[in-house]
Amino acid sequence: MTTSAATKLSDGEKLEVLRRLDQFRQWRSLDDKRYCLVCGNLITGRQIQVAGGTRGNGALRLNCPAERCNSIPMDWVLPTDEILAKVEGLAEEERKASALRPPPVIMGNGKAAQTEKSHEHFMSRLRRLASHLKRHGKAVPSNPCGP
Repeated sequence: MTTSAATKLSDGEKLEVLRRLDQFRQWRSLDDKRYCLVCGNLITGRQIQVAGGTRGNGALRLNCPAERCNSIPMDWVLPTDEILAKVEGLAEEERKASALRPPPVIMGNGKAAQTEKSHEHFMSRLRRLASHLKRHGKAVPSNPCGP
């Protein structure tokens, strides 16, 4: 969750900022992907929010683009085949659960009431996966191409 508005940068400037501020992994392009261990989303460099740096006075910060996620570069890992498979499996389970979910009940204020707990179950499983990956981070190389 970013407290200040996102800073507008050209693609070249944004790539340079990603390379400079992410000390944990190398960025080759804005299309490079990372897996956020906090929210469980797959994100690209294009989606990452750059905040701060107003008129050259504030420090620039990188934030996950997911709503209500306050993760930073150290929380993002390279998406290995194992991670991609688990994310796809969880997404497939969510799609199946959504197909079985009854239509939402619309309240008098126009907002939908939660009628089932499957979303919370899905998010709980994603959080467990993220926690597992964080604890066993040694399986995720920071630079798979180099020594």
